[in-house]
Amino acid sequence: MGNIEQLYQDTILSHNRSPRNFRKLEQFSHTTIGRNPLCGDVYQLFARIEDEHITDIGFQGDGCAISKASSSIMSELVKGKTLTEAGKYKDDFLQLLLAAKEEQQESVLAKLPRKLQVFRGISEYPMRVKCATLIWRALEAILQGQGAEAETAVSTE
Repeated sequence: MGNIEQLYQDTILSHNRSPRNFRKLEQFSHTTIGRNPLCGDVYQLFARIEDEHITDIGFQGDGCAISKASSSIMSELVKGKTLTEAGKYKDDFLQLLLAAKEEQQESVLAKLPRKLQVFRGISEYPMRVKCATLIWRALEAILQGQGAEAETAVSTE
């Protein structure tokens, strides 16, 4: 097993076993639910946004190791960031997984934290891409102003 494959496994397993920010926020300004009807993954994302910053974020629900790890890593990365910074992480991550060509992946790879780079190989498995991007689509809905003080639903279909 190569170094990147081992790092991928270690990262996914660590965040699946001990997901960061896996909780419902007591006080939140935005929430949305992400559903992947193809595999049954469902996560609710909670965010407290103040002065264009994500001051706190949490998620809860059920899903596979990939979707839970992606949710955990996303929550770690965007907590405390501006909406613009969080949007950049989201855009770069989605580009990495949805890029049609390897050279497109290469152009975005260096911009991403190593924790997100490990998801690169998932792009070869379309069903797993939906797992990894589910929570990012939920974040996208929040960043677009959806889910303010109410639930909205996003789907990977």
